[in-house]
Amino acid sequence: MSKRVFIIVLDSCGIGEEPDAHLFGDADCNTMRSISKDPAYRNETTRKIGLANIDGQEYLGPVEHPTGAYARLREKSMGKDTTIGHWEIAGVISPEPLPTYPNGFPEEVLAPFREATGRGVLCNLPYSGTEVIKDYGEEHMRTGDLIVYTSADSVFQIAANEALVPTEQLYEYCRIARKILTGKHGVGRVIARPFIGTSAENFKRTANRHDFSLDPPKPTVLNAAKDAGLDVYAIGKINDIFAGSGVTEYVYTHSNTEGMQLTMDALEKDFHGICFTNLVDFDMLYGHRRDITGYAKAYAEFDGWLAEFLPKMKAEDIVIITADHGCDPADKHHTDHTREYIPFLMAGPSVKPANYGTQPTFAAIAATVADYLGIPYECEGKVLR
Repeated sequence: MSKRVFIIVLDSCGIGEEPDAHLFGDADCNTMRSISKDPAYRNETTRKIGLANIDGQEYLGPVEHPTGAYARLREKSMGKDTTIGHWEIAGVISPEPLPTYPNGFPEEVLAPFREATGRGVLCNLPYSGTEVIKDYGEEHMRTGDLIVYTSADSVFQIAANEALVPTEQLYEYCRIARKILTGKHGVGRVIARPFIGTSAENFKRTANRHDFSLDPPKPTVLNAAKDAGLDVYAIGKINDIFAGSGVTEYVYTHSNTEGMQLTMDALEKDFHGICFTNLVDFDMLYGHRRDITGYAKAYAEFDGWLAEFLPKMKAEDIVIITADHGCDPADKHHTDHTREYIPFLMAGPSVKPANYGTQPTFAAIAATVADYLGIPYECEGKVLR
């Protein structure tokens, strides 16, 4: 029987501020604690594995005999964004932060972008994705200019109405921006943000978002698995985050529910290696929008789904449940990501219950995956099994 590892990233589901959170503009942030206070929150399955036994999570009510292995992982990279978080999960530490643009992008970026696309630029400021289309959408419809904006993360985002700019054309504009944004302006992601509607009152973002990421600076455990002849199946935005590097097969999703169903379907696929899933709704729909109840309901849905997933795992399957950063929906300081520890929960028929305390890097996941699959890969993480 072939060994398989399922890595499921609950995008932004952090478990408490890290010691250096203040350097990233964060204080008193704990995504899990915030959602746990909502009546919609449920954690029976993850709590049984060991969620409440992780360092700092005692408020959830530790269980006497957890069924899985668990730990709290600290981010060693200098960031709190999706790209850097996933890279570190896969074994690559980023000692320098990716560039951010609190005052907008400079002309040396915008001028070649305007020339190559033949369109003007609106906004060029850090902005909420829902608010930016309300404030600039009608002008975009009148002029054809593209709405370009950023956030506290290292992103260059382009919003356009699908009736004016078809999604494939928007994706091409993103590819143009990706070629421009290199070197000192090498942002982590260029993101297409299509929307629909006819006025500010009814503009609405669609599910046709697409990310165009930097190539990881070094080989990840995904590359090591692929080089060893194993399968690397990416679900959700994983393929985009790694710019396709190390991925052998991928599928995009439009919701957490779809991502969970595709992960469940993967149990029946004949593969040997890694199935890597990102569930983005936690971050995109609930964290950034500071929707505590929505986040709590999404966690309850995942926890219930996991209860169905675990019994269907094969004898040599393991599942690792984690996050990539925080996005505390109760945070009053801003609507951006929060610098937080992430959970490590590992379960499966062969997994021995164990408490691995607090680990100094997310890369413990890459080390554990490589060790379990028996593939050569060196990184700073400790094997947790």
